[in-house]
Amino acid sequence: MSMSAPVLVSATAPLLALKAEWLRRLEVERRASPLTIEAYERDLRQFLLFFAAYQGRPVAPEDLADLKPAEFRAFLADRRREGAGARSLGRHLSGVRSFVRHLEREGLASGAGAASMRAPKRPKSLPRPLSVPDALAVTEEAGATASEPWIAARNVAVLTLLYGCGLRISEALNLPGDALADRTARSMTITGKGNKQRLVPLLPAVLEAAADYRRLCPYALSADKPLFRGARGGALGPGIIQREMQRLRGYLGLPDSATPHALRHSFATHLLAKGGDLRAIQDLLGHASLSSTQIYTAIEGNRLLQIYDDAHPRARRGAA
Repeated sequence: MSMSAPVLVSATAPLLALKAEWLRRLEVERRASPLTIEAYERDLRQFLLFFAAYQGRPVAPEDLADLKPAEFRAFLADRRREGAGARSLGRHLSGVRSFVRHLEREGLASGAGAASMRAPKRPKSLPRPLSVPDALAVTEEAGATASEPWIAARNVAVLTLLYGCGLRISEALNLPGDALADRTARSMTITGKGNKQRLVPLLPAVLEAAADYRRLCPYALSADKPLFRGARGGALGPGIIQREMQRLRGYLGLPDSATPHALRHSFATHLLAKGGDLRAIQDLLGHASLSSTQIYTAIEGNRLLQIYDDAHPRARRGAA
């Protein structure tokens, strides 16, 4: 399938209205997270740009009435040429399928073509947690490269939350301004993916880091505003924390796999290594399925095998 010259407008006004209604339903009825809605909107926008270029005109609702698997495959092939991996391709397909299902509910399309498409297989890969000393070094040195004391305290508090509570970065940055104000609190309710809530214990180190940040932060931390602020007082974006981790990798000599999300992996792996119950770790992480948590048993198994190979006198190659 070859594409015609690109068009400037990807969709007609009626289709854009249907897209806006779909996004509203995702938010109100499906209670999808802001990050999910943003990703789905981007996926559909890319598909409409591709399809408009292919047919040489803006896409109208009737153009999507009976999409064929070949058209989905052409879109995925185009995204693959742009460098998208299997995980991204699967998400692209999921976003477009969701919109086609919306059109089907409105009586405007058939979802058979989308339903028959299988997402590309993802390569199996294990999370790469930090070692215990490296994870502790990150939380202790997180403010080393900051320009102001309150920003240093903020970075320490965020990264300590990721490792100490196993939070996703979005969960930490979505905390309201009155969170972690009680230094005697033993636990905290976290709203995760799909607006599902879970209870996470609070370590003294987490409460201490939060207290230091709250004391130094120059902005009023009220319940109607986010807890963690950027330099100008707005909501702190994940890119700031990701760049801080990048600086820490150079400062501490850590591998490229040392990312904010690696601290969440480290939380789970280190709990499991100390005898943590897999079901309890599932609850702490907010995983909907135990299979998502079981991946950490493979990490721990690999670590034990490495210890065996390094330590057992009969495990060495060539040993008598």
